[in-house]
Amino acid sequence: MRLLIVEDEKRLANSLAKGLVAEGFVVDVAYDGLTGLDRALSGEYDLILLDIMLPGRNGYRVCADLRAAGDETPVLMLTAKDGEYDEAEGLDTGADDYLTKPFSYVVLLARIRALLRRRTRGAAPVIELGDLRVEPAAHRVFRGSDEIELTAKEYAVLEHLATNAGQVVSKTQILDHVWDAAYDGDPNIIEVYVSALRRKLDAPFGRKAITTVRGSGYRLARDGG
Repeated sequence: MRLLIVEDEKRLANSLAKGLVAEGFVVDVAYDGLTGLDRALSGEYDLILLDIMLPGRNGYRVCADLRAAGDETPVLMLTAKDGEYDEAEGLDTGADDYLTKPFSYVVLLARIRALLRRRTRGAAPVIELGDLRVEPAAHRVFRGSDEIELTAKEYAVLEHLATNAGQVVSKTQILDHVWDAAYDGDPNIIEVYVSALRRKLDAPFGRKAITTVRGSGYRLARDGG
């Protein structure tokens, strides 16, 4: 899941991003309303954490502009303001939920997960490729009845490959989906995670689910290998 934080308090924004990355999310951060709106309109996010008091364009306007553009990405508004009027205004502009600062990180995480569950409701909860089963809602992976333990990044790479099973997925596509926009490291890091997936998904079971397409990327077999 990819999240966007639009928050001008850099310390808070970076702290939230660090915590959410540790939970397995991919997180991008914008520190003003105009940049936040521009990134949000890319359509790459599963949820947006949006502060109300922002420079350039306040959160109300950002949310209203998103909805006017037909973007239905869930928006969780964050603000130091309180009172029924402020909450009503935020929800009237199209926000899905509202959280007043200071808030508990545990509560924030629960709200995020609730909004994401709502968004994915009705979607296929499981990706089945032969005896390889990926459960996006629970972040669990199985080979037959055997559960395979993956790190957050390993799981994210696998889920992206599984969602595009049978197709060639480039390193750039995986980086764009699994790493945040600020990542400027070596794209060959993908090879490290693919190797780890092969050790866990294939080697113990005598399978070959992930193949390298030289010069193009990787392909996960539709039958699970």
